Amino acid sequence: MNVVVRVRGLVKEHGQGQSRVRAVDAVDLEVPQGQTLAVMGPSGCGKSTLLHLLGGLERPTDGEVWLAGRRVDTLTERALARLRRRSIGFVFQAFHLVEELSAAENVELPALLAGCSRREARRRAGDLLERVGLTARARHLPSELSGGQRQRVAIARALVNEPLVVLADEPTGNLDTAATLDVLRIFEDLRAEGQTLVIVTHDERVAASADRLVSMRDGMFVDDTRLAGTGTGWLGGLIGLEG
Repeated sequence: MNVVVRVRGLVKEHGQGQSRVRAVDAVDLEVPQGQTLAVMGPSGCGKSTLLHLLGGLERPTDGEVWLAGRRVDTLTERALARLRRRSIGFVFQAFHLVEELSAAENVELPALLAGCSRREARRRAGDLLERVGLTARARHLPSELSGGQRQRVAIARALVNEPLVVLADEPTGNLDTAATLDVLRIFEDLRAEGQTLVIVTHDERVAASADRLVSMRDGMFVDDTRLAGTGTGWLGGLIGLEG
């Protein structure tokens, strides 16, 4: 199976001198194509920093980051930005939508930045908003949408350029139970279609339904477990949420 994400000896330090802290400490990781990887650990253990390093949002202090066989941590800022737009989809806890743009325009934006024609970007956005159940809200601003709707727009935006990997940082952290189930149904579909996913989460029920669970503490991996497939998927890990 092809490896989509590979890191070797990954280190990220913050601060200087005696105040220096290793947020990520000599991490090795491979994520094969089509795998759903969940990353768990206490707050401040380095989970989000790891995700930012994988996505090129931060540069490592040491080590290597590879995406689909291409080393990315040595790219120029311009090349790295181009890679992020075309090959990586991001989903954040705080949504990070552009407040002045409609739902459809938020989804279109990465496609336009990647060089798509406006017509093609509009077509992709329409298809994806239909997929996440928001066709009727396409022209609404983020302020006019619920938290769950905003996160579904963010997922559609992450998918608009057909990324090699989707990186999600606490994607259900700001959502109520009903919205969480909506979002996780989308992730279940993506998983079934073979989309590579790396998801940072505090929710054990979400993590338990991934293909693989990595636990972090103090910037290091302390456990790496391949989970037995039960056929229940993401929603199986959420049994009890609706009770």
